This record gives sequence, C-alpha cells and structure tokens, in this order.
Amino acid sequence: MKKSEILAPAGSFEALVAAVRCGANAVYIGGRGFNARRNAANFDFDEMAAAVKYCHERLCRVYLTLNTLVADSEMQKAAEAVKKAAQAGIDAFIVQDLGLAALAKAVCPGMPLHASTQMSVQSVDGVRELEKLGFCRVVLPRELSKEEIIQIRSQTDIELEYFVHGALCMCVSGQCLMSGMLGQRSGNRGLCAQPCRLPFGVNRPGGFNLSLKDLSLVEFLPEIAAPGVDSFKIEGRMKRPEYVAAAVSACKNSLNGAYTVEQKNELEAVFSRSGFTSGYYENKPGKDMFGTRRKEDVTAAGPVLKKLASLYSKETPLVGVKMRFAAKKNEPVTLECSFGEYSVTVTGSEPREAQNKALDRDSAFFSLSKCGGTQFYTKDFACKIEDGLFVPAGELNGLRRAALDKLGALPGQISEKPVFDYSPEPVSDNTGRAEKEKIYISVMSPEQLPEDITGVDRVYIPLDTDINLIKKLKDSGTQVFARIPRAVFSNGEKYYNSLLSVKKAGADGAAASTLDAVHIAKRAGLPFTAFFGSNIFNSSSCKVISSLGAGDILLSPELKTDEISKIKSPVPVGIIEYGFMPLMLTRNCPVKNALTCKECDRKSCLVDRKGVRFPVICSNGFSEILNSVPTVFFDRPVDGVDFSLLYFTTETNREVSDIIEYKKRGQKPPFDFTRGLYTRGVL
Repeated sequence: MKKSEILAPAGSFEALVAAVRCGANAVYIGGRGFNARRNAANFDFDEMAAAVKYCHERLCRVYLTLNTLVADSEMQKAAEAVKKAAQAGIDAFIVQDLGLAALAKAVCPGMPLHASTQMSVQSVDGVRELEKLGFCRVVLPRELSKEEIIQIRSQTDIELEYFVHGALCMCVSGQCLMSGMLGQRSGNRGLCAQPCRLPFGVNRPGGFNLSLKDLSLVEFLPEIAAPGVDSFKIEGRMKRPEYVAAAVSACKNSLNGAYTVEQKNELEAVFSRSGFTSGYYENKPGKDMFGTRRKEDVTAAGPVLKKLASLYSKETPLVGVKMRFAAKKNEPVTLECSFGEYSVTVTGSEPREAQNKALDRDSAFFSLSKCGGTQFYTKDFACKIEDGLFVPAGELNGLRRAALDKLGALPGQISEKPVFDYSPEPVSDNTGRAEKEKIYISVMSPEQLPEDITGVDRVYIPLDTDINLIKKLKDSGTQVFARIPRAVFSNGEKYYNSLLSVKKAGADGAAASTLDAVHIAKRAGLPFTAFFGSNIFNSSSCKVISSLGAGDILLSPELKTDEISKIKSPVPVGIIEYGFMPLMLTRNCPVKNALTCKECDRKSCLVDRKGVRFPVICSNGFSEILNSVPTVFFDRPVDGVDFSLLYFTTETNREVSDIIEYKKRGQKPPFDFTRGLYTRGVL
C-alpha cells in the first residue's frame, strides 16, 4: 500500500525547516499574493526558489497555495506568479478559483493541480467534475466523517488529502461570507478576520457559539491511512515553528505506532482552544466540539517551546545513502554514493603501501559513514580493498564530503516544466444576454410563494416541493428550477433521486452551488444555474463553469458593481439584488449549544456583543447563519446583468409579494437594508 504523506504548513522559512527536519514528506507555502493566509510571512520568488532547493535536497515536496478568488484585473499578475513558481521548481498548485486553475493549465500544462478545500467539493459527485478539469488531488472538507471518506475513496482513484490537525472553521470552507460582509476582509481572498472567534450568543448576547476547538486526529492516522488517504494535512501557516515541529513529529510517531500521551499533551500545550476535537470524523457533532482560546491555553506553551525547538535545531539524517568504495593498487581510490535515481562518483589519489596497519573494511566504514551535519545517513556500505594498501583518514573524509556535497545538490536542481506566456483569452461578445433583465426568485419553502407571481420569469424551489405546485407554476408560464442544497456530503443519491422526481413533474432545471451539485444535475439530465456558493468571480471562471454545462451564472456577491459590469461570459449572468445573505454554512448547529430543536422551533438567531441579531435557518442536517439585514440593490441598475435574483429565506408570503413589487417598480424599500459588498467590495 502506498505510504501516506505528512503535509506540513510553512508560513516562514524557519517553519519550513522545522517541518522538513521533523520528517514532513511535503510542505505547503504561500507566495506574497493569491493565497488563503495573506497575513503569514510567506515567500517572495527568490525565497520560494531557496525553499524548494532546501526541500528537494531532503526529498520533501513543495506545494504552492493559490487558493483564493482572483479578479479579472489580477489575472495577468496571477499568470506571472504561476510562471515564476513553476520556474522555482514548485511541485503542485493548490487552487480554489476555477478560472485560476484554467490559467495555471495554460501557463504550465505539466503542473499538478490540487483542488483546495475552499472548492467545497464534498462527495464523489464533485470529484468526478474535478477529474474532468484535470485535477489530480482533492483536499477534502474537515466536516467529513470516517464513513464518508471511505465512501469517496472506494469510488475514485484521485488523490485524497485530509486535514488531521489544526484550526477548525465553523463554516464549510469556501462557503463563508461573514468576514467579508462584516468587514471587507474576505476569507475567499485570504484575509479572514475570524469574527467567529468573537462572542455570539443564542437569542441573547453571551457565549462563543461559533468558535470550535482545534481539530486533532493524530491518534487516528493509521486508521485513516487504511482506506487509502494519500496526504495528512496539518493546518497552521500562521503558527510558530515549534507548533509545526510538534505536529509533524506527532503525525510521524502515530504512523510508526509510537504516539504517546506525553506527545499529545505537548501538542495541546503548544496551541489549542480548550483542547482538541475529533467530532466530525467520529460523526459526533455537538457541544463538545466548541471551545475558545483561554488564558491557560496561552500560558501552556511556555514550558514546552524549548523542547520542541530542539526537534529541529540540527540537521536531521533523512536520506539513506548507498556507498561503494574501491581501493586498488596503482589506481585512484573511488567512492560512489547514491540514493533513488541520484548517483555521484568521486576519486582521490592512489593508495599507498601500508607501513603498519593496512586499510580494511571496518576502518574504511568508520571514516566514510560519518555523515553527521548533513541530511544523509549510511544505509548500505560495500567496499573492495586490495590487501596491503593504506589511505589516510583525512583523504577518506574528504572523499565523503565531496561525494555528499555533489549528491545533495542533485535533487535540489530545478526540473524545468515548460511555461508559456499568458494573455486573457477572448470571450465571445455574444453573451446571450437578454434585451430586458429577467426577474428570478428563490424561496426556502413553497408557503412563501404569493398567489400572483406575474412578472417573475423563474422560481427556484426546494427539492422536496410538492409536484402539484410544480405543475401549477409551470401552467402559469414560469420556469421552475429545483435548488440542490449547498451541503451535499453523503446525500448525493438522495438529492439525485429527488431531482429525478421534480424533473418528471416538469421542472426546467436545477440550481447547483458546488461541483457536487453540478454533477448531480448533469446525471439527472437537467440544465443548471451556477448558483449561490459557486464563487464565480471572474470571466475565466464563467467560461469554465459554462463548459461544464451551466446555462446561466449567479456571480459572487463579493464583486463590486464595476467588476460585475466588466465580466465577460458565454452565458447570461446575474446577481442577488435582494436577500438576507447567508454568511455561513455549518454542519454543527450553533443553536444546539443552548436549545433543543423543539425549543428552537426554527425561530432562533445568534446575537453578537453589540446586540445585532443574525437569523439561523436549518435544513437537510445543516444550518445557515444569515446576515442581520437584507442586501438590497434592485433600485440601482447594474450594467452587464442579465437577471436579478430575489433570494428569500425567512420572509413571509406577504413580504415576498411586497418585495417583488418593489423590484418591478425599481423602488427603494421602506426598511433597513445594506448595499452589501456591491459598493464596498472585498480586500
């Protein structure tokens, strides 16, 4: 069975050294832009090349995080980043943005692509789409259970990477707008301000109901490796080197059956939030998963830092070398050193006739096997020494140093991948845009639908909508699209079968928020909208998602209107012009920390320290946290938009009817609202 990789974070060169010396098989780093930890030290391109050289000399791979959304105006800069990273010798790119993935393939076709967890691929359905797009690895969501991982592994050969230690976001990765909406620092752009770590109470101020403990599955690694998870990922590019050393060492020890309680305590001491959790993996979400960074968690690190620093203070012998030494009369002595595909041979002077003790195997091994201070150790030694010859120890030491110096440099040499210049591909001006902007609405329940929806061109309904209502809507001349939930996970077959039912009832299409849902809609033979959650942020992504079959696209609500107006798309595009914007999608309901489902009765909210109330809605085993006020933009025309979406969540039937009328009249509504990020944008 293939050995699972330990993948370590490296937010600085010192952290990278700590990871490698403690036994990481690969590290992931960020450049100075386009990565999800823009506040880490990160690496410029000279530093990146040095990091790659250092790692490759020690047989450690280096992956570059390019896991953020990229605007059209940034594409040329992103292309240069891809090109320089490839020239620096990076082994793979970790990508979120579909458009950036296409760009990377164009600039460096030979570069392996890993799908970031920010892509929100949650099931084998999404994996199928990744395979078509040329990805070789997917970083799985942290919310998956053991059984769900096994299910995915059994149905695909793509490499699977899974987080086994580090910070645990409350929101499903790639589906969080909270930091961006509240303060412009978008998690999708690498600047998350972690507002979820602040106090949020259930129905009243007080409590930390969005803050989860850190994840740690170190003790389960042999179990996780068994079904064939290829890479164990450690979170923490913002963490200190001692943290990296502790986590890598713990993972290595666990795989070797040597993980101890003492090591677990050290790992918890260096960084934790009220301890660790394995709740999602064990399929046990609940109160025990929540925790904060307490004073005792902070002070616990002091006593262990020195010990942890000692784990990487000196070069570690990581690479086993075969040595072949020969000494023959009247010929220069030779030493061949090799590992894997790499081999070097060095020669010295001719041996002398021995005056006292002749050179033998033991004395040659004693001098030649001293690899201390390097990344090497002698794995295998053989020699041929003619009788009666002598070679000074100093010369043997010199041979060894020369050979290991040359050998160490070989894997550090950059393996050139062909790179190409980039220029944005022209997108057809024939975008299919309607002469008149169309009005689409989305409802959480059929009861929200008014009797009269004159002027509404399309309705997005839940999958479980009664077939008679679908037929009634169809008879009224309105298009009907069934909304596949953003959270697919193990529900793929259930949603597929439901989609077949609504299709039979006459539904025209589906709303697909993730690549999982895209595949489900295609399997069902229905046209689909790239819906809220698909994070379409640039023209290139429009082209990619339309090539997968999207008939129209709902653009990211993190785009400014001037960016929206410049988007070029082969298919119609739209924006949410009204709605309580979903800020988080969670698999662990925050309300359950205080109330049972019966007590909640779907009427609860979270309240921040300022008394602002954020409604919480639940469906299909997941919760969504909505913004405190709706975004409204239907009274301000936006250039380049083919359709507007009114996204209803908690509104009554009457409120839905009124808002549709406000939209049709282009009238500013008489209630509190926000312009969202359409005017502010994100950083």
